[in-house]
Amino acid sequence: MNRVYTVYSLITDSNDSHLLMVQNIGSETWSLPGGKVEPHETLEAAAIREVYEETGLHVQLKGVAAINEYRKKDCSEHGICVTFRACIVSGAETISRPDEIRQITWIRLEEADALMPFYEESLQKIVRKNVQVSYFDEGII
Repeated sequence: MNRVYTVYSLITDSNDSHLLMVQNIGSETWSLPGGKVEPHETLEAAAIREVYEETGLHVQLKGVAAINEYRKKDCSEHGICVTFRACIVSGAETISRPDEIRQITWIRLEEADALMPFYEESLQKIVRKNVQVSYFDEGII
């Protein structure tokens, strides 16, 4: 079974009423900015890179907001998905990967849960609780 690590960034507006989301080409689904962790890349570096690649924005991570896990029915893949809470520090919304991303937009929290029902706790509750677990890269040991 192939292990896949994926990272996402939960980015809200200043009022915590909207989430930054991207619409993916092909599946037509919406998601938080994110993607697969590349070999020899930390979770933190991957999350920051993916946000920039998909949105043109530079972010600072604040901690882990959620961890999800899945296994494909055919046993080909076991996925671990880490969602970081993040805030924008610079940049401008730009689709730099038009082959992957159709649209970037701010979506109301209430609507985001319907578009992304992948969290046991709703995105609204995750944002409202504002609880993160610290993330620390211990480096190579």
